Amino acid sequence: MNEITYHIEGMTCMGCVKGVEQKLMSVDEIQSAAVDLKSGEAKITVSSMTLSLDVLQETLGSKYQISLPKMYREVSEGTLSKWTQLKPLFIIFGYLLVTSVLLHWETPDYNAMMLDFMGLFYVVFSFFKFLDLKGFHASFQMYDPLAKRLSVYGWVYPFLELALGLCFLMRFQLNWALVLTLLILGVTTIGVVRVLLQKRQIQCACLGTALKLPMTEATFIENAVMIAMALFMLS
Repeated sequence: MNEITYHIEGMTCMGCVKGVEQKLMSVDEIQSAAVDLKSGEAKITVSSMTLSLDVLQETLGSKYQISLPKMYREVSEGTLSKWTQLKPLFIIFGYLLVTSVLLHWETPDYNAMMLDFMGLFYVVFSFFKFLDLKGFHASFQMYDPLAKRLSVYGWVYPFLELALGLCFLMRFQLNWALVLTLLILGVTTIGVVRVLLQKRQIQCACLGTALKLPMTEATFIENAVMIAMALFMLS
């Protein structure tokens, strides 16, 4: 559980306070909400840190404006450099790349290196999603077009990643695995591009909720690399 304090504008009476509390409590991830009229603050206890400000604003409607206090807003909007925020992602990518190369160091086989990289990528990234399936599902739905329309897809996705990873590592049904990679990552990339164009501040679900990664250009590059590899292998 995590308690976060938000600032809410537009409240004028205790009726507003009661209405805001009721609307906030309608959100599944919110466990408790205490709203103070005088300070204009709402102390909210959430079960998942993937809950975005956009979801809260949509829940409250246009009558009220909800925002993070300045000290939180500075961190979420870029006080931390992109490198600092995305360092875990780059480190994982580095480990996967080095491992894939070392596995075929004596007899270099670039096709095999790529297949192992893709397999390890899927297995490792699915592991982080399994640590908090509910949190991943909530975060993934915020930007993946298919997960928004078909809720069950968000629950199935980590298992799909794991299965694809094993297919690449075991060299099983490679053509089907490559085509499926193009489809699922292609759909997700569309959602990522939309978020980037809209300049929305949401958490990337690529590493689940264990590591708090912002949605940035690196997420697009990550998917683009996998799509490029899949296209290369199919050709």
